Amino acid sequence: MKNLKHLNKYFYKYKWKLLIGLVITIAARIFGIYYVPLIGKSTVVIEKYMNGQITDVATVKDELLFNILLIVGTTLISAFLTFIMRQTFIVVSRHMEYDLKNEVFQHYENLSLNFYKKNRTGDLMNRISEDVSKVRSYLGPAIMYSVMTITSTVVVLIFMVRSAPMLTLYTVIPLPILSFAIYKLSVAIHKRSTVVQQYLSRLNTFTQESFSGIAVIKSYGIEPQTNANFTTLSNGSRDKNLDLVKVQAFFFPLMVLLIGISNLIVIYFGGSRVISGEIANIDVLVEFILYVNMLTWPVASIGWVTSLVQQAEASQERINEFLSVESEITNPKSEIDEINGKIEFKNVSFTYDDTNITALKNVSFQINKGETLAIIGKTGSGKSTILELIGRLYDIESGSILIDDREINTLNLESLRKSIGYVPQDAFLFSDSIRNNIKFGKADASEEEIIQAAKNASVHKNIKGFSQGYDTVLGERGITLSGGQKQRVSIARAIIHEPEILLFDDCLSAVDTETEEEILSNLFKISKNKTTIIVSHRISSAKNADKIIILEDGQIVQEGTHNKLLHTDGYYKELYAKQLKEKEM
Repeated sequence: MKNLKHLNKYFYKYKWKLLIGLVITIAARIFGIYYVPLIGKSTVVIEKYMNGQITDVATVKDELLFNILLIVGTTLISAFLTFIMRQTFIVVSRHMEYDLKNEVFQHYENLSLNFYKKNRTGDLMNRISEDVSKVRSYLGPAIMYSVMTITSTVVVLIFMVRSAPMLTLYTVIPLPILSFAIYKLSVAIHKRSTVVQQYLSRLNTFTQESFSGIAVIKSYGIEPQTNANFTTLSNGSRDKNLDLVKVQAFFFPLMVLLIGISNLIVIYFGGSRVISGEIANIDVLVEFILYVNMLTWPVASIGWVTSLVQQAEASQERINEFLSVESEITNPKSEIDEINGKIEFKNVSFTYDDTNITALKNVSFQINKGETLAIIGKTGSGKSTILELIGRLYDIESGSILIDDREINTLNLESLRKSIGYVPQDAFLFSDSIRNNIKFGKADASEEEIIQAAKNASVHKNIKGFSQGYDTVLGERGITLSGGQKQRVSIARAIIHEPEILLFDDCLSAVDTETEEEILSNLFKISKNKTTIIVSHRISSAKNADKIIILEDGQIVQEGTHNKLLHTDGYYKELYAKQLKEKEM
């Protein structure tokens, strides 16, 4: 159970509630067992009446009625305390589940972008949902039934030893056999539980990717192939679950067998002692049979609880794998930094870990506060990488990036990112209303600010054309909107944030040239006192920038203003001529 040690902090957090639950459990078990001696007393009264030691029937009836009332009363009290016990343990387990899910989610948020490139979404989702649910079964039902089993066993054994110590010793002979069997089965369950959870992650990953790419699946007509792949995965998951269930199925029959053996021992040895006179009254034998059968559920539950614990252990091991991952990007300090917007790259080189592609090679440039830089280059030349490095989504391997003449990795990470308005190339919108997607950039934005941001992004008219307007709820990843509309809503989200640095990563590629010019005109007005970087394939997006750099294979091959580059032979001049010709055509 070494992986479950991670949860000890939650047990400490809720220690007083758990302690109350323990006290209630002990009380419930005592009241629940108290009826056995009362049945024994009733048996003695009837035996004495049958032997003629008591001749008054009324006395016998009064004694039996009193015992029956006590049995009913103690049983009701035990039932009420059991209800309170379940409320205590199960509610605490839900709180722990809530805390664990938040811990995992917050850790996910802190991990670097590189982590998400190496791990699949379906697997991440499975660990925070299915695996945490398995762990909750340990935190709640497993703990609760373990406490019940221990308290019931201890209380029953105390009552048994008080009645007949030697007979108690004979009765517990099967317990070492039970302990060994539980150990062997637990090892097998742990191994199979781990495999089951791994298969479940694969299923979640496959279905998540299939739903996200359903348009591609339909377009290529590969539904039968996709279904066949899912069936293969499902069959594999089913087989692994059956392997687990087959092992779990051994527990209950084994428990019943051992309890049956204990009953035979009680009847044989107890009966022999009653006949020989070592045990004076038959009520002891009756009580022992009841005690042994009262142990049936606690002992039988050991198997079920062990199964829950082993599954939780396997799931917590998977959770710990990610919790132990340290983010490559860390916040160097808690003090807030003021960001003005000056940016400088000095001989920056960067290679992606996952692909080993060197995206930038000794790149150097400087932008002052309020200036606009345009970056142009072919696909894969490193344009987007520059923007990602400014947002410190990655740390560089050599060179230095300065923000306001300070090393970027010495700045408060939250301050840095709050000072940036970033519009990615692949605009991502949440499955929420358009209004809330825009407000994502500024949570307390007024309606006027939202509308003005949409107007500046030239998307206000489109939004008003929808039946629900700004309250239109988008499909997953903004699928309701066209590519150009998604880009413009994403631009509005960045604008309303009112950052010191604006980063636009080819975010106008899906709009026509007329809309592009309108948006750019608005952006240049908005970004008058802001540092702006525009990545684009179009000369029209770059021509009004204060400085333009041309990237090729991660290196700057040209830089200057629009007019300067037009009079210099190279990529920029060729691209301008090509796009001018396309526009005329």
